Order: sequence, then C-alpha cells, then structure tokens
Amino acid sequence: MIKRIKHSLEHLIDKSSRNKTSIAEENLLNDFAFTQYQNSKWNEISMGNPDEVSRNIYEDIQLRIGKKKTFNPYLKYMAAASIIFLVGLGFFFKPSLSTEKQLSFKTSSIPKSIKLSDGSKIYLAANSSFQYPEKFEGDERKVSLLKGNAFFEIAKDKKHPFIIASGEIKTKVVGTSFHIQLSKEKCEVIVLTGKVNVTSKGQSVDLVPNEQALFQSQKLTKQLADKAFLVNWYATDITLNQTTLKQVITILQYKYGVSFEYDNEQVLAMPLTVFIKKDASLENVLEQINYITNLKFKVYGEIVKVN
Repeated sequence: MIKRIKHSLEHLIDKSSRNKTSIAEENLLNDFAFTQYQNSKWNEISMGNPDEVSRNIYEDIQLRIGKKKTFNPYLKYMAAASIIFLVGLGFFFKPSLSTEKQLSFKTSSIPKSIKLSDGSKIYLAANSSFQYPEKFEGDERKVSLLKGNAFFEIAKDKKHPFIIASGEIKTKVVGTSFHIQLSKEKCEVIVLTGKVNVTSKGQSVDLVPNEQALFQSQKLTKQLADKAFLVNWYATDITLNQTTLKQVITILQYKYGVSFEYDNEQVLAMPLTVFIKKDASLENVLEQINYITNLKFKVYGEIVKVN
C-alpha cells in the first residue's frame, strides 16, 4: 500500500514539474498537501522556519525550470507537507543550512600532512583518506576520517568543538592531540595530550593522555594505550632502539595503513634497531628490516606477508 502511494505521489509530482498535470490532478495534489500540512507537526528547531524553507524550495524549482520567481504563500503547505510525508515514506530529508565546501585529502604510499583553516594540523598515514571543509562555519568544526589512520593536533577553541567522524564513532575535542586508527574490523582513538570524548551507538568514554578507546563488535571500551602509538611517527625521523619486531610492526601498520600476516609468531619477540625517515616509503623500511633479521617481507597491496 505504502509503495503504491509513494509511486503515485512521485508520478504526480513529476507530471506537475513538467506542466503535464490536468486541473483535477493539480487540485488533488493541492488538497493532499493542505490535508497533510494540517495533520502534521513542523519541527522548527530541526527543520527551520516553514515559510523560509518553502520559499527556498519554490525559488530553487523556478530556477531549475526557468520560470519567473513569484511566490505563493499557499506553497508553504506543499513544502511542509511534502517534506513531512516523504520522511514518513522513508525518504531521508536532512536539512542543512551549511554552505561549507568539502575537500578531500588522500595519501598513497607515503604519509602526508595538511593544515586546516582553524590552524589544526592533520598527519595522514599512507593509504588513508580524509574529508574536511575549506573553511569551518557554525558552532562546530566537523571533519571525517574515511579510511586509514591519522594523528590530529587540534587548535584550541572552546567555543567551537572539533568533531571527527570515523566509521561508527565520533570523537569530540576542544584542543588536544591524538591518533585515530580506522579499519574494517575496528576503530581506535589514542590520546597523547588533553581530554577526548568518544561516542558510538549510545556508548561514551572520556579519555586522558596514554588512554585509548576501542570500538569493535559494536562495543566501545577504554584501556591503556599501547606504547608503540606514543612514538612520533608522523612528524619526524624516528629511531627504534632494541625494540621488539611486534612493536615495530605496530608502528608500521599505523604509519603506512597496512596489515601484517605471519606464520611464526615467535619472531615477533625479536629485538632490533630500526631507523625510519619521516618520508620513507614502506618498501625502504622493509628492506632495512629484511637485512637485519633475514626475514622476508613482501607487500601485496595493503597486506604485508612475513616469511
């Protein structure tokens, strides 16, 4: 029944936009809109002023079909009713007054950094993707980590919280520094300085330095951070002195956005000293480890196999 109603409504609206409706069909649309408007509640907080919204919708339609802009106050019924009714039928209406131009920042084999309009700096690991506005507007500074790993140095601004969406979690800060590691199986947030709030699906944890949040299997938990994440892999050359292979691999996973597969877990306890340049490629680092350990690391896309 609902599908038939939706189909009929879509058909009539399409005909009306092409001036193909009969007088009877136009009257039917108008009567339907007015009835829906009378029986529905307009949430002005989330949906905006009904007169302004309907005027904007009407003017946009006129621009698209090339007609002269004349506004009929009666159209507020059509705008309000259409929005409320289409939401009820499963259409996703998300009104947004934001005019922020969204930009994308991606990396391939080498980590890179970017400075945002508010002064915040983002260090993006290899094989990662990040989305951000050209200029922040409104009460919140919102960005998205779409894939991979990143380290954030957020400019302090108490009046405009910084919010990062990554997978199914949101991280909210005012001014602090922290890591986010996003994969298909999980998402981790590791704090170096300041205080961070992480939320997902009604769950919430607050983090302080050296703590991390883990979202996995729809559950959000808090624990002490792995010391490997506290290494400054993102901004400078680093030397790992007598560090276990397991910790080295953890840093490489974070810096280059790859995962490691190995048959013998005993090799992970092997100590080694490794020098990693800030702009070194993964292949260059693995060649160094191959020489030191006599192990064989082979890269297959975003997977590294250890033999």
